[in-house]
Amino acid sequence: MCVTDKDTDTMMENNEGNAGSLFGGLGGLGAPRQSNLQGLSPYLNIDTNYLQSSPEYLFDQETKRGGMEKSFTAIGTSVCIGAGLGGTYGIYDGIRQTAKSDFTGKMRRTQILNYCVKGSSSVGNALGSIAVVYSLTHFFLTKTVCEEDTEAKSMVSGAFTGALFKSTAGARKALLGTGTGLGLAAFWAFFLKKQDHVQNFI
Repeated sequence: MCVTDKDTDTMMENNEGNAGSLFGGLGGLGAPRQSNLQGLSPYLNIDTNYLQSSPEYLFDQETKRGGMEKSFTAIGTSVCIGAGLGGTYGIYDGIRQTAKSDFTGKMRRTQILNYCVKGSSSVGNALGSIAVVYSLTHFFLTKTVCEEDTEAKSMVSGAFTGALFKSTAGARKALLGTGTGLGLAAFWAFFLKKQDHVQNFI
């Protein structure tokens, strides 16, 4: 059987076509060469423009935290500060009280630790409760009265929180709590809140 040059060319063309269909799904092996290579990934052999449908960022700098989200920072900070102050006073009170008794060694250390834990939990819970009431009052005023963060709204929230916190101790103590809350809220609104290093956390 005699094979001519024309038959040889036909067989080579058929082999090239089969190779392209055989390796067409293996990342571009044997695929026909594309004339436009701009925007193609050298590893996936696909147009990467189809994968970039949205801006590539993890956090939108334009978004701001809401009122309830900001209150979590205040509540957590109040609990931690209260726990630290209460624990410090508890150690001092424990050393003073155990010095008057006959406790020594492990017994005295245990009593001092008990005073520390008791003072830390009581003061931390108290300041945390105050922060919760203040934050809820401030959030309620924001939703019902005024959306802008004004000094007057902070002062009203502080006065109401102080009155509610001391409401069970009588009218005189409630009035004293109202004045204390009003003073602390005014100090926060007119001085602390306007500091640059505080603005990064609110």
